[in-house]
Amino acid sequence: MDEKEELHLTSQELQVLSELDSRQFGFLKLRGTEHGRTRALVLKAVKYLEGMLVQVKEEERACSPGARRDICIDPKTYCKLGHFHLLLEDYAKAMSAYQKFYALEQDNWKDPLFLYGLGLCYYHYNAFDWATKALQMALYVSPGFARAADAHLRLALMFKARRHWAVAAVHFRRARLAPHQDATFTRLELSFHAAHLLEARGLRKAARDAYERLLKEPQLSCILKADVCRQLGWLYHRCASLGEAAARARAAIWCLQRAVDAEPESGAGLYLLGRCFAAQGKVHDAFIAYRNSVEKSEGNADTWCSIGVLYQQQNQPMDALQAYICAVQLDKGHSAAWTNLGSLYESCQMPRDAFACYTNGGAAATAAHAALRQRLAFLRAHLAHAPMPSVTGKRRQLPSIEEAWNLPISAEMSSRAPKSAPPPYPGKRPEEPPPLTHHQLQTLQYLQRNSHNLSPNQQALMQQLLSQYRLAQAARARAVTKSEGSTASGGDNAESLAEDLLKRFSSDSQPEIKKEPVTKMASSVSSNEAALGGRQPVVKLEPLKTDPLKPVSFHIGMSSKQILDACKENAGPPTAWSVLGAGSAPPEPPAVPPPRLAAEQLAPPAPFVYVESKREAFSPQLQDFCLKHPIAVVRGLTAALKLDLGLFSTKTLVEAWPDHAVEVRTQLMQSADENWDSAGRRRVWACASHRSHTTVRKYAQYQAGSFQDSLREERERGTAPPHSAGGLSDSDGRESGSGPAKRRKGARMLRFGTNVDLSDERKWRPQLAELQKLPAFARVASAANMLSHVGHVILGMNTVQLYMKVPGSRTPGHQENNNFCSININIGPGDCEWFGVPDAYWGGVRELCDRHGLSYLHGSWWPDPEELRAHGVPVYRFTQRPGDLVWVNAGCVHWVQATGWCNNIAWNVGPLTARQYSLALDRYEWNKVQNFKSIVPMVHLTWNLARNIRVSDPRLHRAMRTCLLQTLRAAAGTLNAVRARGVPVRFHGRARGEASHYCGACEREVWHALLVREHERRHVVHCLACARRASPTLQGFLCLEEHHMEELAQVYDSFTLHRPAPAAAPPPALPPAHTPD
Repeated sequence: MDEKEELHLTSQELQVLSELDSRQFGFLKLRGTEHGRTRALVLKAVKYLEGMLVQVKEEERACSPGARRDICIDPKTYCKLGHFHLLLEDYAKAMSAYQKFYALEQDNWKDPLFLYGLGLCYYHYNAFDWATKALQMALYVSPGFARAADAHLRLALMFKARRHWAVAAVHFRRARLAPHQDATFTRLELSFHAAHLLEARGLRKAARDAYERLLKEPQLSCILKADVCRQLGWLYHRCASLGEAAARARAAIWCLQRAVDAEPESGAGLYLLGRCFAAQGKVHDAFIAYRNSVEKSEGNADTWCSIGVLYQQQNQPMDALQAYICAVQLDKGHSAAWTNLGSLYESCQMPRDAFACYTNGGAAATAAHAALRQRLAFLRAHLAHAPMPSVTGKRRQLPSIEEAWNLPISAEMSSRAPKSAPPPYPGKRPEEPPPLTHHQLQTLQYLQRNSHNLSPNQQALMQQLLSQYRLAQAARARAVTKSEGSTASGGDNAESLAEDLLKRFSSDSQPEIKKEPVTKMASSVSSNEAALGGRQPVVKLEPLKTDPLKPVSFHIGMSSKQILDACKENAGPPTAWSVLGAGSAPPEPPAVPPPRLAAEQLAPPAPFVYVESKREAFSPQLQDFCLKHPIAVVRGLTAALKLDLGLFSTKTLVEAWPDHAVEVRTQLMQSADENWDSAGRRRVWACASHRSHTTVRKYAQYQAGSFQDSLREERERGTAPPHSAGGLSDSDGRESGSGPAKRRKGARMLRFGTNVDLSDERKWRPQLAELQKLPAFARVASAANMLSHVGHVILGMNTVQLYMKVPGSRTPGHQENNNFCSININIGPGDCEWFGVPDAYWGGVRELCDRHGLSYLHGSWWPDPEELRAHGVPVYRFTQRPGDLVWVNAGCVHWVQATGWCNNIAWNVGPLTARQYSLALDRYEWNKVQNFKSIVPMVHLTWNLARNIRVSDPRLHRAMRTCLLQTLRAAAGTLNAVRARGVPVRFHGRARGEASHYCGACEREVWHALLVREHERRHVVHCLACARRASPTLQGFLCLEEHHMEELAQVYDSFTLHRPAPAAAPPPALPPAHTPD
């Protein structure tokens, strides 16, 4: 500890250190010589802190077990240490320090600087799942976070790498809206990545136009110009839809030559240029380009593979062999080089070596090529009966794979290709590290939470699991972003190119930013030292917060006057304005609840109730039955109420409004039990559909034609046609076989007519009037329905939507918007098959979506019931017959497939219960974490409910009162902030039926205080955080008030718990529920 005694930090040094945190990452380059003094200071502080922590630990060990320990390490010390290591780009130590802070600090989620630093570390290690969670939480906790642009860009890159295109586009857009000075990237770099996203999504022409617009920018840097030219040239080379072949070839060569000129030291452009020359038969030019590429970038397996292709085409097998060996020595998993090497051995009559090379190519190569799979099967059968090759046999044209691996090669190639251990023979490709199981993930999370109390064995286990997780994540990232290689016929993946910026962000060297961080002194440090532990003086590196305003504790017992008076002094930071209550952690997906269910509990029977009379239909017991179950089927209700379902039949719709719009989803017809990829080779969760639009008349013709085609096919097969409408439900919606061969042979596409809007009362008055016969809890509009109090239309939620189906039409897995309940009535004549998962298990469904690489909120997925049950998630399964009403309770995950020709009508309802309101509010906040728009404006809805209803449930009253308190506080705090900056505040009011407002940048609900730019032709609403990011002084903004504060105060004070009179005797109960046969 002698060295520690010699370390001293002055007040000025403490002030500099206090301002260093994760926000300076990418701006402050401590690894270079430019900031040598700052680097020396940070190293000095790290040495001091680590020395003090070691001394504290030694004193703890020296204490006897029963002695009182008055040493307490401030958890923020570890967080600060993590920031320092991050700025020094020592990611392992930064991760260790952050993990220690995570384990010691219970409210770690409230610190956006910690979350951002932790996310950067996970990002560096390609642990994209955890990096995403950390960065999303940082943006949730601090919507106006200074590095929001960098956070959004990294999120966009991670989602792009995982093929979550829609989410990536959202984050690119939000990164673009951030001020340029707050980002470590330029707007042109962001535009390049957005253009590449268009290409990856298959929008080739839009991507080409975006690249060409970029090339016209006068401020385009040489490196970025090379990136754009490379990508555009390769796009012209491989995309036939961009024009005639000769013109595309010329454009590709021109672009790639410009890329080489812009960045002469890069070998990537030369490699692609060689590929283009080779495709045009210009062998000499291709060889020159490849040779120059090798000189620029030695370790490029793609280049050596392409050189091998050229040699093989020129009938120079030995040279081709050496080039392929160079490729696979550089990258042992290069499937294209292994495959080409196998074809070379086959052409030289060496089947055993060919089989070894094909096998080393891995499962990815064989899965993508049917001919290669057939060849492998043939070679396997041939070699099983073939004698071993004789040593004294005829001379072979090529050495074996083992001999070639260690064979001395030409001087040019040997100078470029490093030697390594040969692959196994006949050999399998080295397996990628397996991902952690669910149990291992839970174990790792538990160990990390308790890392300060672990035994040596437990610490070793935690390090082993963490290492395995990082390796698996890195392998997964490589599998997505890695090039699929060069084959003789070409055909690369769009995502495998132009990931230069992604690599720069994840590598040690960050993008060049020619600016110094400008940080104002928040406050002066009053002392050089502070106590880290009870007796040990330690340097304190955080600036002292000398806020003269005392924090006010807000609670629901306060009156509106007390709240507004307190807000005049201190409304608190925006992070304390959560509608769940100050200090409430954001909701997280729940783990699968223990204990594990038995086999029969994992496939529970669906709750059915039979309604035989109008009296039973309007009895409160029916509503109670529905609210008690995650999902329920009410049979006989429409008949008991004499609903005319014929008003919703296709025939009636065509007669009424034949040109009404219908959204169409084109899907693959398959069994409800299964979901295959487009090639029919493997079962997946991804549920693809293509969107288009038509009219009611045209879809009706398709629906009728589909039925006629089915009748004709049944006659041709010699089977009897269906005798009744009920028979339609058991038709060809399912396939009897389930094998991939049958699916590829007989797969058909179908068209599903969805989201037919029936909200216009002038058009659909008879239909909407008929639905008023339903009991109050199931009606579209009712005082007992929360959604009727929104005050404006939310299509498909507080309005009716109709679905027109043929067998096989699918509604993929989802929860309803903001977890509201839903009503679905089958009009007939066919059936629908339903699957449902209780809301307590939705976290398990989301976990499996993540494992399948799908976005739970943005993706389209069709779960495998058996996989869910194996994961401990129960799945309901039942048939909805014509006239059946399906009640989907709050938060229930469900997916539906039509088994016959039918129409369905559906809408959402919100029972006035504490459970419904709490689940809706939880999802409202979780959507913020996930950067997903909540289409139900819960704040606006809560204030309308407080105006319109009296609440007698204490839990519902408490939840609503908390939301009212927090949003009143947020409104007052926002007005204080804008007035303090001299922003004019004008009363705007709300028109009848006016839609709720959302921030144009972050898409969060904006209530009461709308910030708009004063001179914009079309006013775009901003929330306070996004407006301050756009202009810290709010210059040019105008604040519009939607309500008078006096009115809000009156509503808040009037919302009290209502105590109703004693209830009357209940009516007779419903008949007992039945389970269908």
